[in-house]
Amino acid sequence: MKKVLTPDQFPKIRPATAQDVGHMHAMLREIARVTDSLDKFTSTKEDILRDGFGDIPAFHALIGETNEGMPLAMCLYFDSYSTFRGKAGIYIQDLYVDSSLRGGGFARYLFSHVAAHARRTNRHYIRLSVDAENMTGQKFYRKIGMKPAVSERIFVLDGPALATLAAEVDLMEEQG
Repeated sequence: MKKVLTPDQFPKIRPATAQDVGHMHAMLREIARVTDSLDKFTSTKEDILRDGFGDIPAFHALIGETNEGMPLAMCLYFDSYSTFRGKAGIYIQDLYVDSSLRGGGFARYLFSHVAAHARRTNRHYIRLSVDAENMTGQKFYRKIGMKPAVSERIFVLDGPALATLAAEVDLMEEQG
């Protein structure tokens, strides 16, 4: 059993910057590796730089780093809106904690920073998806108070199916 970290042992949490892109990409690649999804992992450092640190960022991220400045953890999230709640929220896309920090309470500490950001920015909920096989993650999310949305299913439209559906607009406009 790992020793639980005390607050003074936790790495520093700070907003990600463009200089973090290499470390962020490596952490995302590690998530893909441990979830047996490397074949689906196609993002590049350039994608992360463009989409996270351009004029209109598509996401925000927090970095957990050592006192020496070495990134060991990341939480990547973006704004969300619930029409049923009539309230804004946050969607966590990726949560990564280096294996050297797992089991000591650091993931909760990182997650609590996102919750504090939600409260400060008038966001009323946090949502995320977790790999169906990731029982450790599911146990952690339940432990911090999250509930599975059992009445929902995630659907994805991408690749050729997205292109085909989008092309229907061109066909309709040509005919119209």
